[in-house]
Amino acid sequence: MSSTPLPEAQPSPFNYVLGFLLVGAAWGLTTPFMRRAAIDYKPPERNFHGHFVRRKVFGVLYAVLDMLRRPSYLVPFLLNITGSVWFFLLVGKAGK
Repeated sequence: MSSTPLPEAQPSPFNYVLGFLLVGAAWGLTTPFMRRAAIDYKPPERNFHGHFVRRKVFGVLYAVLDMLRRPSYLVPFLLNITGSVWFFLLVGKAGK
């Protein structure tokens, strides 16, 4: 007894349009909140010793980590990244 795979059902065009609108909303509605959190960010004073490149690398690394610790930046950032994942899933489905 052989089983043949059933063809995968394609979502309707309405679902694609709705999905892309949700992705646009996730991107567009979160960007102002992330921008505001980044503008309001005041980095703490840190003194890094060593070569210029090392100081810059550590400065950037700590700035990124500090931003990701702040809920005012992290929550919109996660929603924005979720929109990116939805986008790639939608584009992957649409190409089949």
